[in-house]
Amino acid sequence: IHNNHVPVLLSFSAFSRPSSVPVGSGYEVLIQKFLSIYGRQIDLHRKFMIQLYSDEWAQYIDLPKGFLISEKCKLRFVPLETDVTVLGNLIPATTVFFCCDMQERFRPAIKYFGDIISVGQRLLQGARILGIPVIVSEQYPKGLGSTVQEMDLTGARLVFPKTKFSMVLPEAEAALADLPGVRSVVLFGVETHVCIQQTALDLLARGFEVHMVADSTSSRSMMDRMFALERMARTGIIVTTSESVLLQLVGDKEHPKFKEIQNIIKASAPESGLLSKV
Repeated sequence: IHNNHVPVLLSFSAFSRPSSVPVGSGYEVLIQKFLSIYGRQIDLHRKFMIQLYSDEWAQYIDLPKGFLISEKCKLRFVPLETDVTVLGNLIPATTVFFCCDMQERFRPAIKYFGDIISVGQRLLQGARILGIPVIVSEQYPKGLGSTVQEMDLTGARLVFPKTKFSMVLPEAEAALADLPGVRSVVLFGVETHVCIQQTALDLLARGFEVHMVADSTSSRSMMDRMFALERMARTGIIVTTSESVLLQLVGDKEHPKFKEIQNIIKASAPESGLLSKV
């Protein structure tokens, strides 16, 4: 140990580089160290883990929980194979719905607001039928009003006010922590290029798979909406539609709730300007 720093050998792919980190460094510091050395080679869209070389087992083992550096060691950064859920599979038991800022004051300003509300109603109804938790945010409700009357929030797990654009705040994170099995977030609301996009990117950064419901999100400008949908699709967010989401969650005509879901989608959802792009 020199100057309170410990020598470490950091390996990634075919590379290995000696370095040093402060005594007591944990997972976050090690991630930063790996990124500072190998950042250009690491694909941040993939999930990864850090492993520690064990003399006892004479091989690398997964980094033990709560691990802190105390002595010289060898570590390696391992990108994981693409997880099957990246394909966008949705299962009710591992899914939560995020409904973002569908408020009264946005009604006159947001393009196709009536359409996206009616699709939002379908999603909330589907969530109730399938027992999927719903988390709802309201942007500065004192000034912008509460969620529109048409949206029935009965049974919502959480309705919380915010001023930050992203929904990923301590209240939402605590609600997610109470749902440890959740891997997929179905996201809808306004505005596509601001609160929705920032929420989606924050969720992605925390390892969730994000399904963005294109026919239940909009902006004041169609240009902003379309570029946001494109950008999100490029960053690994799944841009999908309400009917696709609901039928994926049911998965089988023999599902006991299929008939109820079928009733919701019998009439096609409005296309809310997505096809005309005007």
